[in-house]
Amino acid sequence: MSSPLNFHLPQYEGPLDLLLDLIRKQQIDIRDIPIATITAQYFEYMEQARKMDIDLGAEFVYMAATLIYIKSKMLLPQDPELMDGAEEDPRQELVDRLLEHEKFKNAAEMLQQKRLIEENVWSNPQVKAFISEDDDPGVSATLFDLVKAFGEVLERTKNRPIYEVAASPPTTTSPCSSCACSSSSAAGAP
Repeated sequence: MSSPLNFHLPQYEGPLDLLLDLIRKQQIDIRDIPIATITAQYFEYMEQARKMDIDLGAEFVYMAATLIYIKSKMLLPQDPELMDGAEEDPRQELVDRLLEHEKFKNAAEMLQQKRLIEENVWSNPQVKAFISEDDDPGVSATLFDLVKAFGEVLERTKNRPIYEVAASPPTTTSPCSSCACSSSSAAGAP
């Protein structure tokens, strides 16, 4: 049996996923959540999970308590003496958490899509349809064949001819003398 800490519903990874789904299904602005309807739907889902004998994790129960707390804060009348003009929306913390969760969820989906694209680009799963399991595209050579080929390569390097080129240092008169010979023979010709 799985631990409540590692519990994942097939569709929802946690209570924030469930809340996001409930909000998106109704096409509600995430910054203006009607807490009463969302809380009622959240409890309906928890009741269905209980009927299916699914043990909900502590984070689902904590989120239900948070929704009830926010709902009660919104239902209570404001004390005019305590209001200093700065009225804080009790839903703001939940909205911030939902927006942050949505950002990370979208980033995770984008990375998953990128991984799938890279798998399809870099691998060629269709090639398996053309190559049978009996066909081995590799070289069929034994260890003895490889040792013999390596020995032949070593033998060829030993018997390689060595060329020696004797270089005579160039002088300033040698190019001129060759030019003089060719110019004198050209001058002597009629």
